[in-house]
Amino acid sequence: MKKNSKFVFVTGGVVSGLGKGITGSSLGLLLKNSGLDIFMQKMDPYLNIDPGTMSPFEHGEVYVTNDGGETDLDLGHYERFIDTNLTKQSSTSAGKIYADVLEKERKGEWGGKTIQVIPHITDAIKAKIYEGAETSNADVVITEIGGTVGDIESQPFIEAIRQVRMEQGKENVLFIHVGLLPYLSASKEYKTKPIQHSVKELLGMGIQPDVIVTRSDKPVEQDLLKKISLFCNIPEKNVIQNTNAETIYEVPLELEKQNLQDIVIDQLQLQDRTHKLDMTDWNNFIKKIKNSTEEIEVSIVGKYIDLPDAYLSVIESLKIAGYDNDRKVKIKWVQAEDITPDNVDSILKDSQGILVPGGFGSRGVEGMITAASYARKNNIPYLGLCLGMQVATISMVRDLLGKTQATSTEFDAQTSEPVFDYIRGVDKENIGGTLRLGNQPTKLLKGSLAEELYQADTAHERHRHRYEFNAPKYREALEDKGVLFSGIFEEKDLYEIVEIPGHKFFIASQYHPEFTSRPNKPNPLFNGFVKAIKADQDAKK
Repeated sequence: MKKNSKFVFVTGGVVSGLGKGITGSSLGLLLKNSGLDIFMQKMDPYLNIDPGTMSPFEHGEVYVTNDGGETDLDLGHYERFIDTNLTKQSSTSAGKIYADVLEKERKGEWGGKTIQVIPHITDAIKAKIYEGAETSNADVVITEIGGTVGDIESQPFIEAIRQVRMEQGKENVLFIHVGLLPYLSASKEYKTKPIQHSVKELLGMGIQPDVIVTRSDKPVEQDLLKKISLFCNIPEKNVIQNTNAETIYEVPLELEKQNLQDIVIDQLQLQDRTHKLDMTDWNNFIKKIKNSTEEIEVSIVGKYIDLPDAYLSVIESLKIAGYDNDRKVKIKWVQAEDITPDNVDSILKDSQGILVPGGFGSRGVEGMITAASYARKNNIPYLGLCLGMQVATISMVRDLLGKTQATSTEFDAQTSEPVFDYIRGVDKENIGGTLRLGNQPTKLLKGSLAEELYQADTAHERHRHRYEFNAPKYREALEDKGVLFSGIFEEKDLYEIVEIPGHKFFIASQYHPEFTSRPNKPNPLFNGFVKAIKADQDAKK
Protein backbone atom coordinates (compact mmCIF):
# COMPACT_ATOMS: atom_id res chain seq x y z
CA MET A 1 0.00 0.00 0.00
CA LYS A 2 2.22 2.74 -1.33
CA LYS A 3 0.04 5.59 -0.11
CA ASN A 4 -0.74 4.26 3.35
CA SER A 5 -4.33 3.69 2.27
CA LYS A 6 -7.13 4.36 4.74
CA PHE A 7 -10.18 2.11 5.02
CA VAL A 8 -13.90 2.82 5.37
CA PHE A 9 -16.28 -0.09 5.96
CA VAL A 10 -20.02 0.26 5.41
CA THR A 11 -22.32 -2.22 7.14
CA GLY A 12 -26.10 -2.44 7.26
CA GLY A 13 -28.56 -3.26 10.01
CA VAL A 14 -32.22 -4.12 10.65
CA VAL A 15 -33.17 -4.93 7.04
CA SER A 16 -31.42 -5.23 3.68
CA GLY A 17 -31.93 -2.84 0.78
CA LEU A 18 -31.36 0.31 2.84
CA GLY A 19 -28.94 1.88 0.39
CA LYS A 20 -25.51 0.99 1.76
CA GLY A 21 -24.21 1.18 -1.81
CA ILE A 22 -25.61 4.68 -2.37
CA THR A 23 -24.26 5.79 1.02
CA GLY A 24 -20.78 4.48 0.21
CA SER A 25 -20.90 5.88 -3.33
CA SER A 26 -21.99 9.29 -2.05
CA LEU A 27 -19.14 9.35 0.46
CA GLY A 28 -16.76 8.30 -2.31
CA LEU A 29 -17.90 11.22 -4.44
CA LEU A 30 -17.49 13.70 -1.58
CA LEU A 31 -14.01 12.44 -0.77
CA LYS A 32 -12.94 12.38 -4.42
CA ASN A 33 -14.15 15.95 -4.87
CA SER A 34 -12.05 16.81 -1.82
CA GLY A 35 -8.94 15.71 -3.71
CA LEU A 36 -8.60 12.07 -2.66
CA ASP A 37 -8.11 8.97 -4.81
CA ILE A 38 -10.93 6.53 -4.09
CA PHE A 39 -11.32 2.80 -4.63
CA MET A 40 -14.51 0.90 -3.79
CA GLN A 41 -15.27 -2.75 -3.06
CA LYS A 42 -18.33 -4.91 -2.45
CA MET A 43 -18.10 -8.06 -0.34
CA ASP A 44 -21.11 -10.31 -0.78
CA PRO A 45 -21.80 -13.12 1.70
CA TYR A 46 -23.48 -15.50 -0.76
CA LEU A 47 -21.74 -18.72 -1.76
CA ASN A 48 -21.88 -18.19 -5.52
CA ILE A 49 -18.41 -17.52 -6.95
CA ASP A 50 -19.78 -14.34 -8.57
CA PRO A 51 -23.18 -13.12 -9.84
CA GLY A 52 -22.38 -14.27 -13.39
CA THR A 53 -24.51 -17.42 -13.28
CA MET A 54 -27.25 -15.99 -11.06
CA SER A 55 -30.71 -15.23 -12.44
CA PRO A 56 -31.54 -11.52 -12.63
CA PHE A 57 -34.65 -12.41 -10.62
CA GLU A 58 -32.32 -13.49 -7.81
CA HIS A 59 -29.82 -10.66 -7.81
CA GLY A 60 -30.69 -8.04 -10.41
CA GLU A 61 -28.25 -6.84 -13.02
CA VAL A 62 -24.80 -8.35 -13.44
CA TYR A 63 -22.45 -5.40 -13.75
CA VAL A 64 -19.24 -5.84 -15.75
CA THR A 65 -15.97 -4.06 -14.99
CA ASN A 66 -13.39 -2.95 -17.56
CA ASP A 67 -11.22 -5.98 -16.86
CA GLY A 68 -14.11 -8.41 -17.25
CA GLY A 69 -15.27 -8.92 -13.67
CA GLU A 70 -18.90 -10.04 -13.32
CA THR A 71 -20.05 -8.16 -10.25
CA ASP A 72 -22.91 -6.96 -8.10
CA LEU A 73 -25.04 -4.10 -9.43
CA ASP A 74 -23.79 -1.83 -6.62
CA LEU A 75 -20.55 -1.45 -8.58
CA GLY A 76 -22.56 0.38 -11.21
CA HIS A 77 -23.54 2.94 -8.59
CA TYR A 78 -19.93 3.15 -7.41
CA GLU A 79 -18.59 3.87 -10.90
CA ARG A 80 -21.32 6.34 -11.81
CA PHE A 81 -20.82 8.32 -8.61
CA ILE A 82 -17.03 8.38 -8.33
CA ASP A 83 -16.40 8.24 -12.12
CA THR A 84 -13.62 5.71 -11.70
CA ASN A 85 -13.20 2.42 -13.55
CA LEU A 86 -13.14 -0.32 -10.94
CA THR A 87 -11.69 -3.82 -11.32
CA LYS A 88 -12.20 -7.46 -10.39
CA GLN A 89 -10.65 -6.57 -7.03
CA SER A 90 -13.81 -4.53 -6.36
CA SER A 91 -16.03 -7.59 -6.03
CA THR A 92 -15.66 -10.60 -3.75
CA SER A 93 -18.12 -13.24 -2.58
CA ALA A 94 -17.99 -15.76 0.24
CA GLY A 95 -18.07 -18.45 -2.44
CA LYS A 96 -14.91 -17.11 -4.04
CA ILE A 97 -13.16 -16.78 -0.68
CA TYR A 98 -14.00 -20.35 0.34
CA ALA A 99 -13.13 -21.72 -3.12
CA ASP A 100 -9.70 -20.04 -3.02
CA VAL A 101 -8.95 -21.30 0.48
CA LEU A 102 -10.07 -24.85 -0.29
CA GLU A 103 -8.12 -24.93 -3.54
CA LYS A 104 -4.97 -24.11 -1.56
CA GLU A 105 -5.85 -26.86 0.91
CA ARG A 106 -6.13 -29.39 -1.93
CA LYS A 107 -2.73 -28.31 -3.21
CA GLY A 108 -1.20 -28.78 0.22
CA GLU A 109 -0.32 -25.11 0.64
CA TRP A 110 -1.49 -25.06 4.27
CA GLY A 111 1.03 -27.68 5.32
CA GLY A 112 -1.54 -30.11 6.68
CA LYS A 113 -3.09 -27.62 9.11
CA THR A 114 -6.76 -27.72 10.07
CA ILE A 115 -8.62 -25.18 7.89
CA GLN A 116 -10.89 -22.90 9.93
CA VAL A 117 -12.97 -19.77 9.47
CA ILE A 118 -10.51 -18.00 11.75
CA PRO A 119 -7.80 -17.47 10.65
CA HIS A 120 -7.94 -18.92 7.12
CA ILE A 121 -11.20 -17.44 5.81
CA THR A 122 -10.79 -14.13 7.61
CA ASP A 123 -7.20 -13.85 6.41
CA ALA A 124 -8.38 -14.44 2.83
CA ILE A 125 -11.00 -11.69 3.20
CA LYS A 126 -8.41 -9.28 4.57
CA ALA A 127 -6.10 -10.16 1.71
CA LYS A 128 -8.79 -9.08 -0.77
CA ILE A 129 -9.22 -5.78 1.05
CA TYR A 130 -5.48 -5.11 1.14
CA GLU A 131 -5.09 -6.22 -2.46
CA GLY A 132 -7.64 -3.59 -3.50
CA ALA A 133 -5.61 -0.95 -1.70
CA GLU A 134 -2.33 -2.18 -3.19
CA THR A 135 -3.49 -2.39 -6.81
CA SER A 136 -5.46 0.88 -6.78
CA ASN A 137 -2.94 2.91 -4.74
CA ALA A 138 -5.96 4.80 -3.42
CA ASP A 139 -6.01 7.23 -0.52
CA VAL A 140 -9.25 5.68 0.74
CA VAL A 141 -10.71 2.23 0.11
CA ILE A 142 -14.46 2.11 0.78
CA THR A 143 -15.73 -1.44 1.30
CA GLU A 144 -19.40 -2.33 1.54
CA ILE A 145 -20.24 -5.51 3.43
CA GLY A 146 -23.31 -7.08 1.82
CA GLY A 147 -26.28 -8.37 3.76
CA THR A 148 -27.31 -7.39 7.26
CA VAL A 149 -25.40 -7.52 10.54
CA GLY A 150 -26.54 -10.67 12.34
CA ASP A 151 -26.73 -12.83 9.20
CA ILE A 152 -24.80 -16.07 9.72
CA GLU A 153 -23.08 -15.82 6.35
CA SER A 154 -21.84 -12.26 7.05
CA GLN A 155 -20.02 -13.10 10.27
CA PRO A 156 -16.60 -13.94 8.76
CA PHE A 157 -16.62 -10.59 6.93
CA ILE A 158 -17.51 -8.66 10.09
CA GLU A 159 -14.74 -10.47 11.96
CA ALA A 160 -12.28 -9.72 9.16
CA ILE A 161 -12.95 -5.98 9.22
CA ARG A 162 -12.67 -6.00 13.02
CA GLN A 163 -9.21 -7.44 12.55
CA VAL A 164 -8.35 -4.78 9.94
CA ARG A 165 -9.13 -2.09 12.53
CA MET A 166 -6.94 -3.89 15.07
CA GLU A 167 -4.08 -4.18 12.57
CA GLN A 168 -4.30 -0.70 11.05
CA GLY A 169 -5.46 1.43 13.99
CA LYS A 170 -8.43 3.76 14.47
CA GLU A 171 -6.71 6.60 12.62
CA ASN A 172 -6.66 4.40 9.50
CA VAL A 173 -10.05 2.65 9.71
CA LEU A 174 -13.58 4.02 10.03
CA PHE A 175 -16.85 2.10 10.41
CA ILE A 176 -20.16 3.41 9.03
CA HIS A 177 -23.35 1.60 9.99
CA VAL A 178 -26.54 2.19 7.99
CA GLY A 179 -29.71 1.37 9.92
CA LEU A 180 -33.45 1.64 9.44
CA LEU A 181 -35.32 4.28 11.44
CA PRO A 182 -38.93 3.06 11.10
CA TYR A 183 -42.08 5.17 11.51
CA LEU A 184 -45.06 3.71 13.36
CA SER A 185 -48.20 5.28 11.96
CA ALA A 186 -50.33 4.07 14.89
CA SER A 187 -48.32 6.05 17.44
CA LYS A 188 -47.13 8.63 14.90
CA GLU A 189 -43.47 8.40 15.92
CA TYR A 190 -40.10 7.16 14.72
CA LYS A 191 -38.52 4.32 16.70
CA THR A 192 -34.77 4.12 17.42
CA LYS A 193 -34.86 0.66 19.03
CA PRO A 194 -34.09 -1.27 15.78
CA ILE A 195 -30.91 0.79 15.28
CA GLN A 196 -29.95 0.33 18.92
CA HIS A 197 -30.30 -3.45 18.63
CA SER A 198 -28.38 -3.48 15.36
CA VAL A 199 -25.49 -1.56 16.93
CA LYS A 200 -25.63 -3.87 19.95
CA GLU A 201 -25.22 -6.81 17.54
CA LEU A 202 -22.16 -5.10 16.04
CA LEU A 203 -20.71 -4.38 19.48
CA GLY A 204 -21.12 -8.06 20.35
CA MET A 205 -18.86 -8.80 17.36
CA GLY A 206 -16.23 -6.33 18.51
CA ILE A 207 -17.09 -3.33 16.32
CA GLN A 208 -18.09 0.11 17.59
CA PRO A 209 -19.42 2.13 14.63
CA ASP A 210 -17.91 5.58 14.21
CA VAL A 211 -20.79 6.94 12.12
CA ILE A 212 -24.44 5.90 12.06
CA VAL A 213 -26.49 6.73 8.97
CA THR A 214 -30.22 6.62 9.66
CA ARG A 215 -32.58 5.68 6.82
CA SER A 216 -36.05 7.16 7.07
CA ASP A 217 -38.75 8.49 4.79
CA LYS A 218 -38.56 12.03 6.18
CA PRO A 219 -36.19 14.11 8.35
CA VAL A 220 -36.53 13.56 12.10
CA GLU A 221 -36.19 15.85 15.10
CA GLN A 222 -32.74 16.48 16.54
CA ASP A 223 -33.82 14.97 19.87
CA LEU A 224 -34.14 11.60 18.16
CA LEU A 225 -30.60 11.86 16.80
CA LYS A 226 -29.39 12.77 20.30
CA LYS A 227 -31.03 9.60 21.59
CA ILE A 228 -29.25 7.48 18.99
CA SER A 229 -25.99 9.22 19.86
CA LEU A 230 -26.45 8.52 23.57
CA PHE A 231 -27.51 4.88 23.31
CA CYS A 232 -25.07 3.97 20.54
CA ASN A 233 -22.07 5.69 22.09
CA ILE A 234 -21.07 8.03 19.25
CA PRO A 235 -20.87 11.84 18.99
CA GLU A 236 -24.14 13.51 18.01
CA LYS A 237 -22.54 15.04 14.91
CA ASN A 238 -21.71 11.51 13.73
CA VAL A 239 -25.40 10.56 13.49
CA ILE A 240 -26.21 11.33 9.86
CA GLN A 241 -29.69 11.41 8.36
CA ASN A 242 -30.21 9.89 4.93
CA THR A 243 -33.84 10.46 4.02
CA ASN A 244 -35.58 9.50 0.81
CA ALA A 245 -34.59 11.86 -2.01
CA GLU A 246 -36.27 12.60 -5.32
CA THR A 247 -33.30 10.98 -7.09
CA ILE A 248 -30.34 9.01 -5.76
CA TYR A 249 -28.05 11.69 -7.21
CA GLU A 250 -29.22 14.18 -4.56
CA VAL A 251 -28.03 11.97 -1.69
CA PRO A 252 -24.39 13.24 -1.78
CA LEU A 253 -25.62 16.81 -1.36
CA GLU A 254 -27.66 15.88 1.71
CA LEU A 255 -24.68 14.08 3.26
CA GLU A 256 -22.45 17.05 2.40
CA LYS A 257 -24.74 19.38 4.38
CA GLN A 258 -24.16 17.19 7.43
CA ASN A 259 -20.37 17.23 6.91
CA LEU A 260 -19.94 13.49 6.52
CA GLN A 261 -16.80 14.06 4.44
CA ASP A 262 -15.24 16.19 7.19
CA ILE A 263 -15.97 13.56 9.85
CA VAL A 264 -14.19 10.94 7.75
CA ILE A 265 -11.27 13.18 6.78
CA ASP A 266 -10.73 14.20 10.41
CA GLN A 267 -10.78 10.69 11.89
CA LEU A 268 -8.58 9.28 9.14
CA GLN A 269 -6.20 12.25 9.44
CA LEU A 270 -6.33 13.07 5.74
CA GLN A 271 -6.22 16.85 5.99
CA ASP A 272 -2.81 17.08 4.33
CA ARG A 273 -4.07 15.18 1.25
CA THR A 274 -7.28 17.16 0.68
CA HIS A 275 -8.47 20.49 -0.67
CA LYS A 276 -11.74 22.36 -0.30
CA LEU A 277 -14.67 20.25 -1.42
CA ASP A 278 -15.75 21.21 -4.96
CA MET A 279 -19.21 19.99 -5.97
CA THR A 280 -19.67 22.38 -8.92
CA ASP A 281 -20.01 19.71 -11.60
CA TRP A 282 -22.33 17.61 -9.47
CA ASN A 283 -24.52 20.61 -8.65
CA ASN A 284 -24.73 21.39 -12.37
CA PHE A 285 -25.87 17.82 -12.97
CA ILE A 286 -28.59 18.20 -10.32
CA LYS A 287 -29.69 21.41 -12.06
CA LYS A 288 -30.05 19.46 -15.30
CA ILE A 289 -32.28 16.99 -13.47
CA LYS A 290 -34.42 19.76 -12.00
CA ASN A 291 -34.66 21.60 -15.33
CA SER A 292 -35.68 18.50 -17.27
CA THR A 293 -39.45 18.83 -17.05
CA GLU A 294 -40.63 17.65 -20.46
CA GLU A 295 -40.97 13.90 -20.84
CA ILE A 296 -40.12 11.38 -23.51
CA GLU A 297 -41.14 7.73 -23.32
CA VAL A 298 -39.03 4.71 -24.17
CA SER A 299 -40.54 1.25 -24.54
CA ILE A 300 -38.15 -1.33 -23.07
CA VAL A 301 -38.98 -4.76 -24.47
CA GLY A 302 -37.44 -7.23 -22.05
CA LYS A 303 -37.90 -10.52 -20.25
CA TYR A 304 -37.14 -9.45 -16.66
CA ILE A 305 -39.45 -6.45 -16.48
CA ASP A 306 -40.96 -7.54 -13.16
CA LEU A 307 -37.58 -6.70 -11.60
CA PRO A 308 -36.33 -3.38 -12.99
CA ASP A 309 -33.03 -3.87 -11.10
CA ALA A 310 -32.21 -6.40 -13.82
CA TYR A 311 -31.82 -3.40 -16.14
CA LEU A 312 -30.46 -0.90 -13.62
CA SER A 313 -27.60 0.48 -15.72
CA VAL A 314 -29.87 0.71 -18.77
CA ILE A 315 -32.38 2.75 -16.77
CA GLU A 316 -29.71 5.06 -15.34
CA SER A 317 -28.08 5.49 -18.77
CA LEU A 318 -31.42 6.54 -20.26
CA LYS A 319 -32.02 8.98 -17.41
CA ILE A 320 -28.53 10.49 -17.72
CA ALA A 321 -28.92 10.91 -21.50
CA GLY A 322 -32.34 12.43 -20.90
CA TYR A 323 -31.00 15.00 -18.45
CA ASP A 324 -28.28 15.91 -20.95
CA ASN A 325 -31.04 16.69 -23.45
CA ASP A 326 -33.38 18.47 -21.00
CA ARG A 327 -35.79 15.56 -20.94
CA LYS A 328 -37.09 13.22 -18.27
CA VAL A 329 -37.20 9.69 -19.61
CA LYS A 330 -40.34 7.77 -18.77
CA ILE A 331 -40.12 4.03 -19.25
CA LYS A 332 -42.90 1.86 -20.60
CA TRP A 333 -42.17 -1.74 -19.63
CA VAL A 334 -43.18 -4.28 -22.27
CA GLN A 335 -43.05 -8.01 -21.57
CA ALA A 336 -41.35 -9.57 -24.60
CA GLU A 337 -43.31 -12.81 -24.20
CA ASP A 338 -46.56 -10.89 -24.78
CA ILE A 339 -45.58 -9.62 -28.25
CA THR A 340 -46.64 -11.48 -31.39
CA PRO A 341 -46.81 -10.39 -35.05
CA ASP A 342 -50.58 -10.11 -34.60
CA ASN A 343 -50.57 -7.74 -31.63
CA VAL A 344 -47.27 -5.86 -31.98
CA ASP A 345 -48.94 -2.83 -33.53
CA SER A 346 -51.42 -2.43 -30.68
CA ILE A 347 -48.61 -2.75 -28.09
CA LEU A 348 -45.89 -0.58 -29.71
CA LYS A 349 -47.68 1.79 -32.11
CA ASP A 350 -47.39 4.78 -29.75
CA SER A 351 -43.75 4.14 -28.87
CA GLN A 352 -41.46 7.16 -29.21
CA GLY A 353 -38.44 4.87 -28.98
CA ILE A 354 -37.90 1.13 -28.59
CA LEU A 355 -35.01 -0.42 -26.67
CA VAL A 356 -34.23 -4.13 -26.43
CA PRO A 357 -31.69 -4.86 -23.66
CA GLY A 358 -29.46 -7.85 -22.98
CA GLY A 359 -30.45 -11.25 -21.68
CA PHE A 360 -29.84 -14.98 -21.97
CA GLY A 361 -32.02 -17.90 -23.02
CA SER A 362 -34.85 -18.31 -25.49
CA ARG A 363 -37.76 -17.02 -23.40
CA GLY A 364 -39.27 -13.90 -24.97
CA VAL A 365 -36.84 -13.84 -27.90
CA GLU A 366 -39.51 -14.11 -30.61
CA GLY A 367 -41.25 -11.08 -29.11
CA MET A 368 -37.98 -9.14 -29.16
CA ILE A 369 -37.36 -10.09 -32.80
CA THR A 370 -40.86 -8.88 -33.66
CA ALA A 371 -40.29 -5.61 -31.76
CA ALA A 372 -36.98 -4.94 -33.55
CA SER A 373 -38.61 -5.63 -36.91
CA TYR A 374 -41.51 -3.31 -36.03
CA ALA A 375 -39.15 -0.45 -35.11
CA ARG A 376 -37.19 -0.87 -38.35
CA LYS A 377 -40.26 -1.05 -40.59
CA ASN A 378 -42.05 1.86 -38.91
CA ASN A 379 -39.05 4.19 -38.63
CA ILE A 380 -39.19 4.30 -34.83
CA PRO A 381 -35.87 5.07 -33.06
CA TYR A 382 -34.35 1.78 -31.93
CA LEU A 383 -31.45 0.91 -29.66
CA GLY A 384 -30.38 -2.70 -29.21
CA LEU A 385 -27.98 -3.85 -26.51
CA CYS A 386 -26.21 -7.21 -26.85
CA LEU A 387 -29.24 -9.52 -27.22
CA GLY A 388 -30.94 -6.45 -28.71
CA MET A 389 -28.31 -6.47 -31.48
CA GLN A 390 -28.76 -10.19 -32.04
CA VAL A 391 -32.56 -10.04 -32.38
CA ALA A 392 -32.32 -6.98 -34.65
CA THR A 393 -29.93 -8.81 -36.99
CA ILE A 394 -32.02 -11.98 -36.95
CA SER A 395 -35.11 -9.93 -37.84
CA MET A 396 -33.27 -8.51 -40.86
CA VAL A 397 -32.17 -11.93 -42.08
CA ARG A 398 -35.78 -13.07 -41.84
CA ASP A 399 -37.36 -9.96 -43.39
CA LEU A 400 -34.77 -8.89 -45.96
CA LEU A 401 -33.30 -12.25 -46.99
CA GLY A 402 -36.48 -14.30 -46.62
CA LYS A 403 -34.87 -16.86 -44.32
CA THR A 404 -37.78 -17.35 -41.93
CA GLN A 405 -35.98 -19.99 -39.83
CA ALA A 406 -33.12 -17.62 -38.99
CA THR A 407 -32.19 -17.59 -35.31
CA SER A 408 -29.25 -18.22 -32.97
CA THR A 409 -27.89 -21.57 -31.90
CA GLU A 410 -28.49 -20.34 -28.36
CA PHE A 411 -32.22 -20.62 -29.04
CA ASP A 412 -32.17 -23.57 -31.46
CA ALA A 413 -29.00 -25.66 -31.45
CA GLN A 414 -30.08 -27.49 -34.64
CA THR A 415 -31.12 -24.46 -36.69
CA SER A 416 -30.30 -24.46 -40.41
CA GLU A 417 -29.87 -20.65 -40.32
CA PRO A 418 -27.47 -19.82 -37.45
CA VAL A 419 -27.23 -16.02 -37.65
CA PHE A 420 -25.48 -16.10 -34.27
CA ASP A 421 -23.40 -19.04 -33.27
CA TYR A 422 -21.25 -20.35 -30.43
CA ILE A 423 -18.08 -19.92 -32.43
CA ARG A 424 -15.46 -18.95 -29.88
CA GLY A 425 -14.24 -22.48 -29.17
CA VAL A 426 -14.70 -22.34 -25.41
CA ASP A 427 -16.12 -24.98 -23.10
CA LYS A 428 -19.84 -25.38 -23.82
CA GLU A 429 -20.48 -27.55 -20.78
CA ASN A 430 -19.54 -25.02 -18.07
CA ILE A 431 -21.48 -21.76 -18.25
CA GLY A 432 -19.50 -19.93 -15.55
CA GLY A 433 -16.62 -17.80 -16.82
CA THR A 434 -17.05 -18.73 -20.51
CA LEU A 435 -18.33 -15.38 -21.78
CA ARG A 436 -16.52 -12.75 -23.79
CA LEU A 437 -16.08 -10.23 -21.01
CA GLY A 438 -14.77 -6.75 -20.37
CA ASN A 439 -13.47 -3.81 -22.35
CA GLN A 440 -12.43 -4.43 -25.95
CA PRO A 441 -11.90 -1.95 -28.80
CA THR A 442 -14.42 -1.66 -31.62
CA LYS A 443 -13.13 -0.08 -34.84
CA LEU A 444 -15.80 2.23 -36.26
CA LEU A 445 -16.54 2.57 -39.96
CA LYS A 446 -15.76 6.01 -41.36
CA GLY A 447 -18.92 7.97 -42.17
CA SER A 448 -21.18 5.70 -40.11
CA LEU A 449 -23.69 6.73 -37.47
CA ALA A 450 -21.52 4.95 -34.90
CA GLU A 451 -18.50 7.12 -35.79
CA GLU A 452 -20.67 10.25 -35.69
CA LEU A 453 -22.01 9.36 -32.23
CA TYR A 454 -18.64 8.51 -30.71
CA GLN A 455 -16.77 11.30 -32.49
CA ALA A 456 -13.88 8.85 -32.77
CA ASP A 457 -12.66 5.99 -34.93
CA THR A 458 -12.69 3.51 -32.05
CA ALA A 459 -15.15 2.75 -29.25
CA HIS A 460 -13.98 1.12 -26.03
CA GLU A 461 -16.90 -0.71 -24.45
CA ARG A 462 -17.60 -3.69 -22.20
CA HIS A 463 -18.86 -7.08 -23.33
CA ARG A 464 -20.80 -9.91 -21.73
CA HIS A 465 -21.98 -12.47 -24.23
CA ARG A 466 -21.27 -15.92 -25.57
CA TYR A 467 -22.62 -15.97 -29.16
CA GLU A 468 -21.22 -14.03 -32.14
CA PHE A 469 -22.59 -12.83 -35.47
CA ASN A 470 -22.01 -15.40 -38.22
CA ALA A 471 -20.47 -12.83 -40.55
CA PRO A 472 -19.09 -15.21 -43.22
CA LYS A 473 -22.57 -16.50 -43.95
CA TYR A 474 -24.77 -13.39 -43.70
CA ARG A 475 -22.85 -10.09 -43.74
CA GLU A 476 -22.52 -9.50 -47.49
CA ALA A 477 -26.12 -10.48 -48.23
CA LEU A 478 -27.40 -8.05 -45.59
CA GLU A 479 -25.10 -5.27 -46.80
CA ASP A 480 -26.54 -5.74 -50.31
CA LYS A 481 -29.94 -4.91 -48.74
CA GLY A 482 -28.65 -1.65 -47.21
CA VAL A 483 -27.68 -2.88 -43.75
CA LEU A 484 -24.44 -1.45 -42.39
CA PHE A 485 -22.07 -3.29 -40.05
CA SER A 486 -20.23 -0.28 -38.68
CA GLY A 487 -18.13 -1.72 -35.85
CA ILE A 488 -15.63 -4.56 -35.79
CA PHE A 489 -13.34 -6.12 -33.19
CA GLU A 490 -10.42 -6.42 -35.55
CA GLU A 491 -8.32 -8.82 -33.48
CA LYS A 492 -10.91 -11.59 -33.88
CA ASP A 493 -12.80 -10.29 -36.94
CA LEU A 494 -16.02 -10.04 -34.91
CA TYR A 495 -18.80 -7.65 -35.94
CA GLU A 496 -20.01 -5.49 -33.08
CA ILE A 497 -22.43 -2.85 -34.43
CA VAL A 498 -25.27 -2.94 -36.94
CA GLU A 499 -27.18 0.12 -38.16
CA ILE A 500 -29.68 1.16 -40.82
CA PRO A 501 -28.63 4.24 -42.83
CA GLY A 502 -31.51 6.64 -43.51
CA HIS A 503 -33.54 5.46 -40.52
CA LYS A 504 -34.45 8.05 -37.85
CA PHE A 505 -32.18 6.09 -35.53
CA PHE A 506 -31.51 2.38 -35.70
CA ILE A 507 -28.34 1.07 -34.13
CA ALA A 508 -27.50 -1.97 -32.04
CA SER A 509 -24.29 -3.12 -30.39
CA GLN A 510 -22.99 -6.53 -29.37
CA TYR A 511 -21.43 -4.87 -26.31
CA HIS A 512 -23.13 -3.21 -23.32
CA PRO A 513 -22.82 0.60 -23.61
CA GLU A 514 -24.90 1.08 -20.46
CA PHE A 515 -21.86 0.26 -18.31
CA THR A 516 -19.95 3.42 -19.30
CA SER A 517 -22.59 6.12 -18.81
CA ARG A 518 -21.73 8.68 -16.13
CA PRO A 519 -23.49 11.77 -14.78
CA ASN A 520 -22.67 14.66 -17.13
CA LYS A 521 -21.14 12.11 -19.56
CA PRO A 522 -23.89 10.03 -21.18
CA ASN A 523 -22.79 7.10 -23.32
CA PRO A 524 -22.85 8.17 -27.02
CA LEU A 525 -25.33 5.48 -28.10
CA PHE A 526 -27.81 6.40 -25.38
CA ASN A 527 -27.30 10.10 -26.00
CA GLY A 528 -27.90 9.67 -29.73
CA PHE A 529 -31.00 7.56 -29.07
CA VAL A 530 -32.53 10.18 -26.76
CA LYS A 531 -31.59 13.01 -29.15
CA ALA A 532 -33.37 11.20 -31.98
CA ILE A 533 -36.52 10.74 -29.89
CA LYS A 534 -36.40 14.38 -28.81
CA ALA A 535 -35.97 15.56 -32.43
CA ASP A 536 -38.86 13.35 -33.55
CA GLN A 537 -40.99 14.67 -30.68
CA ASP A 538 -40.18 18.29 -31.56
CA ALA A 539 -40.92 17.70 -35.27
CA LYS A 540 -44.41 16.45 -34.43
CA LYS A 541 -45.37 19.48 -32.31
